[in-house]
Amino acid sequence: MTGGSMTGSIMIQGTMSNAGKTLVTAGLCRIFREDGYRPAPFKSQNMALNSFITQDGLEMGRAQVMQAEAAGIEPSVLMNPILLKPTSDMGSQVIVNGEVVGTMSAAAYFAYKNQLRPVIMKAYGELAAQYDIIVIEGAGSPAEINLNSDDIVNMGMAQMADAPVLLVGDIDRGGVFASVYGTLALLNENERSRVKGIIINKFRGDIEILRPGLAMLEKLTNVPVLGVVPYLHLDIDDEDSLSDRFRQNPAQGAQASGVKPLDIAVIHLPHISNFTDFNALSRMGPVGLRYVDSSDALKNPDLIILPGTKNTMEDLIWLRQNGLEAAVKKQASEGTLVIGICGGYQMLGMTLLDPDDTEQCSPEQDSTQHCSLKRDDPGKCGHTKAFPRACRNMRGMELLPVSTVFAKEKVRTRVSGQTLSLDGGFAPLSRTGFEGYEIHMGRTTIDGSADPFAILSNGVEDGAVSGNIFGSYLHGLFDGAVGLTLIQLMLSRKGIEDNEMEHISTDQYKDRQYGILADALRESLDMEQIYRIVREGHHA
Repeated sequence: MTGGSMTGSIMIQGTMSNAGKTLVTAGLCRIFREDGYRPAPFKSQNMALNSFITQDGLEMGRAQVMQAEAAGIEPSVLMNPILLKPTSDMGSQVIVNGEVVGTMSAAAYFAYKNQLRPVIMKAYGELAAQYDIIVIEGAGSPAEINLNSDDIVNMGMAQMADAPVLLVGDIDRGGVFASVYGTLALLNENERSRVKGIIINKFRGDIEILRPGLAMLEKLTNVPVLGVVPYLHLDIDDEDSLSDRFRQNPAQGAQASGVKPLDIAVIHLPHISNFTDFNALSRMGPVGLRYVDSSDALKNPDLIILPGTKNTMEDLIWLRQNGLEAAVKKQASEGTLVIGICGGYQMLGMTLLDPDDTEQCSPEQDSTQHCSLKRDDPGKCGHTKAFPRACRNMRGMELLPVSTVFAKEKVRTRVSGQTLSLDGGFAPLSRTGFEGYEIHMGRTTIDGSADPFAILSNGVEDGAVSGNIFGSYLHGLFDGAVGLTLIQLMLSRKGIEDNEMEHISTDQYKDRQYGILADALRESLDMEQIYRIVREGHHA
């Protein structure tokens, strides 16, 4: 089917988190685009620490950015009007229409979220007025029966948008028939009537062996199975802690494994955010990139990266307590390249000051021993015996002569610029252009013993560099020439020729991956039936 005047929506829900909703949504967006329609993704509420800044300086989840890329359109905060960024197991920073409205406990947000229904519908309505087909993604499972009465992201969203639903089940984890059947059984009659098809995802094996089960499932549920999607080995931006990348941590490192000549170790902080910053590096042929959460696993990499984090001070305490801080400092003293991005940049400095208590530790984490002030001066460090909080004055890793002061107002901006003339280990990066974005609460200043890392197009300096260490606030820094030059620098340090290293732009690489995803879904799914569902809607 090719493009025409059809308008409509379709919602992708899953039997569980990580069933494949995000990729199915992206793949359908790509197919609809290839067929001549103008699709757009939508997710009313996303919980993620991977976020992005739009052209107008608003913050949204990266999953919807990825889906917008698949659809060939500019990301807009209309596609993700509510973003929750976890600050602890029990609370999140709440972002509405790209702006921070505050930090709430789970209970407080549960009581508040019904007020957001008009916000959601306004964003959805504006998006639907601009595009032909809205592909809506749910969150978790629609069978969260304790939450259904006030749901705004699964069946509640389907009802608000009057959208038909496709239910995705993950067969790779096992129990897919039970999870699909159980999910449908827990829905009420009106909700079940919206489910127009089932998709079995992540299948490995002989589909003929599966077919009897599919027939039984259709008979039991009276819902057709629209296809079985194979397990796809794609390199597409992930959703936070569910990412398979975090489980690909060879303990010996890339060098010891003999697979890749370059070993990059990214510190897997408890509140790691925007780890998609490093996907571009991992795609380069010579690179073995791994995520490390212990000093034993660090080994002797060629490059250590401290990534962004939602809770800089709390994660620095964790780094200090588990021995990784000492291990990183030892590597740095021996000449290993060390890079800090955003929160990681802040950690590399001399001090972190939090006069307004913008960051707080969990009650069970007493960080007194890490504070640069004494317990007998509680007015300055902010500690109390009843509820120890993140130090208002904390010693950093002392690898860069910079200091950070946290502020209540978040910096959110897209940027471009170039690195400055650099000395020391990063000299080959000098005068290299880049594009990226900033999302941070802190303001960092350097003293005379370090140089700025880059100059932005607005004349503002960014980051700091000293010898074999640099820090920067720039997310997306490695997507272009800076990433490629960094890899060439690392190869040169090891005396390895890079003549055979293939490089395509990040945009080209992503486009190939979206094409592979779309082709796989076309081959696996009954697209004629899916188009009919979109056309006829809930009443199909």
